[in-house]
Amino acid sequence: MSFDSKEHMYWWIFVGSRGGKMRLKIVESLMQSPANANQLAQRLGVNYRTIEHHLKVLESNGIIKSEGPRYGLTFFATDSLKENYSLIRRLLKDGGEGSI
Repeated sequence: MSFDSKEHMYWWIFVGSRGGKMRLKIVESLMQSPANANQLAQRLGVNYRTIEHHLKVLESNGIIKSEGPRYGLTFFATDSLKENYSLIRRLLKDGGEGSI
């Protein structure tokens, strides 16, 4: 998917799509400490496949990154996520009002 701006991308990923709340929980968890998909599923109390789907969306948009071998691949918050976290919180607070 192509976005006009970083704000538009964050809006779509966290506010404008059904999985936004789960993606927010994942990035907040990764900002606390890196984890693999299984650890995230346990931390958040959701199905592993659900986590896998959201990790793919987040990583393909440069919000998180991964390192390590395929099994046990560890995910991290990117510097861009950390720098733009206040923007994400603002978009969530606005609740999509005046959507992009």
